[in-house]
Amino acid sequence: MAVTVAHRHLYWAVPAARLHRSVAEHAQLGLELLPQLAGASKTLLAKALSESSLLAGRLEFFDLQQPELAQPSFVLALQAAHEGGDALLGAATLAHMAFAPAFSGDASRAEEARERIRAARAFARRGGANAEMIAWLDAVEAEVETRFGDTRRALNLVHHAEETYREHDVEAQPSPAWLDWFSPIRLAGFKGNTLMIAGRGREARETLEGVLADLPEEEVKQRSIYLSDAAAASVLENDPERACQFLEEALDVVGRNWYATAMDRIKSVRQSLRQWDSLPAVRSLDERLYDWHTTVSSFVG
Repeated sequence: MAVTVAHRHLYWAVPAARLHRSVAEHAQLGLELLPQLAGASKTLLAKALSESSLLAGRLEFFDLQQPELAQPSFVLALQAAHEGGDALLGAATLAHMAFAPAFSGDASRAEEARERIRAARAFARRGGANAEMIAWLDAVEAEVETRFGDTRRALNLVHHAEETYREHDVEAQPSPAWLDWFSPIRLAGFKGNTLMIAGRGREARETLEGVLADLPEEEVKQRSIYLSDAAAASVLENDPERACQFLEEALDVVGRNWYATAMDRIKSVRQSLRQWDSLPAVRSLDERLYDWHTTVSSFVG
C-alpha cells in the first residue's frame, strides 16, 4: 500500500511511460500475492491492487492513449475492489470505464457508457459516497453526455455538481485519499469544456481563464488541456490570434511535460483554424507545432 500511495503522488510529476512500467509491474505483483493471504492482510492488499490497477488504466487511457490496455486494467481494478470490499473504488473504476465508449466517437456505444455510469452511481450509494464523489460522478456523466452531443443535459449535470459541492464538508466526510484528480477547479474545467462544445464561446473562454488563473502550478497536465479548450473557445469567437496564443502556451507546457491527450486537443484546434492559414499567428503556431522536439515526441510519447 505504501508503494501504491507513492505511485499516486508520482503521477503528477513523472513521465507517463516511465511511471506506467512501475505501476503495471506493481499491480502484477499484487495479483500474484493476493491468493497467498487471508483476512485483514488480504483486504488491504486487494485495495492496494485495485488502486494500482486503476492508476495503470488511467495512464494507459489518458496519458498513453492505449484503451486496449486500459480495459484489462480497469477490470482487474474492479475485481480487486470486490476482493477488498471497497464499493467506492468499484464506483471510481466503473466511472472510468465509461470513458472508453464515450471517447470512441461511436454513437451506438452511448448506452454502454450510460450503463457504466448508472452502475458507478449504484456502487457509490452502496459505499456511502460523500458530496465530492457524487459531484465527480456528475462531472463524468456530463463529459459522457457532451461526447454524445447532449450538452443541455451535460450542463444540467454540471450545475447539479456545483450545488452538490457546496454541501461538501471535508471534516465531516472526507474523500478517499485516491480521489486526488477532482476539485472545484477541475469541475469548472469540465464546465468550460462543455460550454465550448455547446458553442458558447465567450462563456467557455471566461470560465477557462478563471480556471487557469486558479489552477495550482503543479497541475501541468490539466493546464495544457484547459489552454487547448480556451483556444477552441476563442475560435468560436472568431479570434484566431488569441486562439494561437493559448495554443502556444499549451505547447510550452506539453514541451516540458508530455501529455498525449493534450497534444490531440491542440491538433484538433489547429484543424479548426484552417480558414486563417495565411495569418502570421497561425504560421508561427505551425512552426512550434511541427518543430523537431514536438514532432518526435508525438511519435514516441
